[in-house]
Amino acid sequence: MSSKRTVEKKSAIKNSVGRIIIFGLFVLAQIAAFVVLLYFLGNKFPPVDIAVRVLSVIVVLGINSRDHSDAFKLIWVIAILAFPVPGLLFYVLNNFSSSKHKIKKRLAQVDLMIFSHLNYNDHLYEEMRGEDPARASNAKYLRNFNFPIYDKTDIKYYPVAYDCYKDQIEDIKKAKKFVYIEYHAIETKEAFEPLHEALKERAAAGVDCRVLYDDVGSFTFISRQFVKLLESEGIKCNAFNPAYPVLSLFMNNRDHRKIMVVDGKVGYTGGYNIADEYFNMVNPYGHWKDNGIKLVGPAVQSLTAMFVEMWNFADLKSKDDDMLMFEPVEIEPVTTAGGYCVPYCDSPLDNEPIGENVYLNMVNNAQDYCWFMTPYLVLSDELARALQIASKRGVDVRIMTPGIPDKKFTYHVTRSYYNMLVTSGVQIFEYTPGFNHTKTCICDDKCAVVGTINLDFRSLYHHFENAVYMFKTDCIADIKDDFLASFEECRNVTEKYRRRPNVIVRFLKSILRLWAPLL
Repeated sequence: MSSKRTVEKKSAIKNSVGRIIIFGLFVLAQIAAFVVLLYFLGNKFPPVDIAVRVLSVIVVLGINSRDHSDAFKLIWVIAILAFPVPGLLFYVLNNFSSSKHKIKKRLAQVDLMIFSHLNYNDHLYEEMRGEDPARASNAKYLRNFNFPIYDKTDIKYYPVAYDCYKDQIEDIKKAKKFVYIEYHAIETKEAFEPLHEALKERAAAGVDCRVLYDDVGSFTFISRQFVKLLESEGIKCNAFNPAYPVLSLFMNNRDHRKIMVVDGKVGYTGGYNIADEYFNMVNPYGHWKDNGIKLVGPAVQSLTAMFVEMWNFADLKSKDDDMLMFEPVEIEPVTTAGGYCVPYCDSPLDNEPIGENVYLNMVNNAQDYCWFMTPYLVLSDELARALQIASKRGVDVRIMTPGIPDKKFTYHVTRSYYNMLVTSGVQIFEYTPGFNHTKTCICDDKCAVVGTINLDFRSLYHHFENAVYMFKTDCIADIKDDFLASFEECRNVTEKYRRRPNVIVRFLKSILRLWAPLL
């Protein structure tokens, strides 16, 4: 059996590498052909070259007038003025392609069909507002995007991802109706085996088991043969945004969410994917720190709706009568659970950076302290300024980043932000044992966020994400304890980065930061 598994793994890796090479070559060939064609026409027919340059100036002026982050404006302006042909090509594909319009339209249709069935509990907002108007404003903000506020939902915090994962598997074994699983990356190795066995057993018992994974996130992990195996066992599979060798910037928008729901009554989310390194079965980047939360009670309805949304959206060719229906179920409230919570998600297609705005609201309303754990620190001007201002007005602002990086280029970009933050009073901690992959924020012992949203442009602007905003929930004390324990394992590099770097380092930082919106 082990020999067969080894052969399967080697075959899967070989097929995945071949797929990546073919995909890359086809896309590069399309870009090169288009650019060469336009440059040839420009040289052969000078009016074409003049027209392209005039159009570049017009487009740049239009970009400057749009309501976008300055960082995005800058990189588009430089790309278009420096390289008019490829710059215009990518800008048009990113903003005006008919395929992207159809994708947005489909997502809007799916959302209307699903989120209209939720119970929005608006009376709870008034209760929360009576306790703390500032923190209730975040719940009000999320309500504008059809994310209800809930009470009487028990939330358990797991500072160790593997403990959360083990409980997930035990809850799957109790499933009676359905198990919905959505992850950015699923690796078919040791960590996946107990989950696989639990799903196979439940599927054989008639439970509706579904697995949704991101095609690029699992590019080197999941083969077609493995998908066929799961489906032969009665486990339905769906790949989000399959990677085809056709030029499309929607390929850059990935499903980074992590959700598991059992029977609509128990839900999980957090920072980890299903792969060996997340549970320290292998240690390519030292000790891997990750976390998760378990929800029991009415708020699980929102997690169920989010999964159904992405399952139906994943296959852009499916007809409405093939869609998975979202059916709200009666969920018994946990009367002993305190506080309020709002599960929410974010989409790169709606021009509203919900994930970033929730963080901004938390930072702006912080009075005593505001602490973050994030694997990547690639900040927009708005978020960087909010952190600086909060620190200057006396808030204890701390950010914990990895001590050992998984992506060295992004790590250098992360460190390029340290000086501007620490000179404003922000403290930076690097997780000495290894790689910190948690995405968590806590403020003033009152509110917290746990989910999938990193402090970088890719999470805040390019990916589909999810998280849970919590106010006075019982688990907030446990989240704070995890922060305090983790700080003890970190090196405080605040003083190290307080001195202004020399002109060469500043120049290199400027180049790195120029690419920040793409990271």
